Amino acid sequence: MRVLVTGGAGYVGSHTVWALREQGATVVVFDDLSTGLPELIGDTPLVVGSLGDRPLLEETLRHQGIEAVVHFAARAVVPESLRDPLGYWQNNVAGTLSLVQAAVAVGVRRLVFSSTAGVYGPAPAGPLVEERPVEPHHPYGRTKRAVEVLLDDCVRAGLLRAVALRYFNAAGADAGGRTGELHDPETHLIPLLLGAASGERDPITVFGDDYPTRDGTAERDYVHVADLARAHLAALAFLGGGEPLSELQIVNLGSGRGHTVREVLAAAEEAIGRAIPWTVGPRRAGDPPRLVAEIGRARQVLGWAPQVSDLPSLLASAWRWHGSATRAAWRQRQGR
Repeated sequence: MRVLVTGGAGYVGSHTVWALREQGATVVVFDDLSTGLPELIGDTPLVVGSLGDRPLLEETLRHQGIEAVVHFAARAVVPESLRDPLGYWQNNVAGTLSLVQAAVAVGVRRLVFSSTAGVYGPAPAGPLVEERPVEPHHPYGRTKRAVEVLLDDCVRAGLLRAVALRYFNAAGADAGGRTGELHDPETHLIPLLLGAASGERDPITVFGDDYPTRDGTAERDYVHVADLARAHLAALAFLGGGEPLSELQIVNLGSGRGHTVREVLAAAEEAIGRAIPWTVGPRRAGDPPRLVAEIGRARQVLGWAPQVSDLPSLLASAWRWHGSATRAAWRQRQGR
């Protein structure tokens, strides 16, 4: 299969690029490199461009003989989306519309979309099921939900076959050390913890200790990025199977288990054998108390289940990446 991966030079995208290549796919990455890094994809062909450039998208799809698209390209920081909603709607929604128009124009009918559990909003006590009504509480989540609606309309009209993967908290790194988390600024808990442990950062701030959870800190479902990459391959296989689709297929991706911030902190200290300095701050706007996935549909529809999403595996791979040469070179370029 010949696959275009938008945003493929980013964190989850680059892991999926390597997984596709290992499976024998021909991969082309389309990325504006606003946050992506070419070194994370090795010698994978890269087209540098904006999703808003529909002529370039059409040219790339045609010239490369693309058969399917895996769509990661998006701005994805909740606090930033609260400050810049227009930028998020322009990039995430208008950009995706341009991509879908280009795909339909050249006859590419299979699309896997990187969505988010952020569409759910405040969560009940139990795991989140896909049938639950969505209520995103921030512009980032609302833009992802808007794209889901767009894709659903296209599937119902027979223009596309599409899957939206609502994944929870991506974590961990490639076992071979080829790629991992490199964000500036970093907003994800585990790399922040490891940075504080290594002395690269000040003590981390735990945002809120008064949530209605077992220890007062927010609870999240952490899923290994390698498991996420496998799920995107499974979604492509599903779309290539010819099953009739009357609507967008929406699938949760998580471990199915929740861990509080304090539990992750304790597990990280055990994994690396040192104390991690931390302080408590106020809650962040838009953060729900609990997000944990029900993953039965992923098993049923995609034949997928997490394999390495236990906390020890997540933390061990993230710690190896934290000390990698690639990450050290990136930090040096950042002047750190």
